[in-house]
Amino acid sequence: MIDRISLFYGRFLERLALFGCAILMAMMMLIVVDVALRNLAVRGLPTGLAWSTEISELMLYLITMCVAPWLLRQGQHIRVDIMLQAIPRRLAWHLEWVGDVIGFACCIVIAWFGTQAAWSSYLSGAVNIKTLVTPEWWALAPLPFIFVLLGIEMIFRMIRLQRGERGPRNDAVSAA
Repeated sequence: MIDRISLFYGRFLERLALFGCAILMAMMMLIVVDVALRNLAVRGLPTGLAWSTEISELMLYLITMCVAPWLLRQGQHIRVDIMLQAIPRRLAWHLEWVGDVIGFACCIVIAWFGTQAAWSSYLSGAVNIKTLVTPEWWALAPLPFIFVLLGIEMIFRMIRLQRGERGPRNDAVSAA
């Protein structure tokens, strides 16, 4: 049963990562259009998109949010494992557990405070005023959702760690 849930969850994360790729493509197209408009004088068209930098910044944030859970699942996240490769395998396995438990706790705390921040921003009507005026909570809303997804993936990581060989993980290993 848990394997089927994990498989379904993995497919969901793949789709979320693909959505992040689509956002990257849209961001690239936005930047190309902005640069083209600034450098090619075409009668009737604006001389650039004043809001493109601001939207691109938000897109970078969303790309990171969309891809982070998938990267964690693939073991392609940033990982300093040189110590885990140098110490006895059983001790390394226990330290993997410590890292996963701390990671899970951090995800829950960030999701909690992220929810509070987004909700508070929504209730207060706070806005970001730059080139565009947008509600602040729009930028804060993805944060708790993504950290809940990261927390769920941390649980699946712990399940895979428990089922696997008693040693450090083999994903994202930088030292052999």
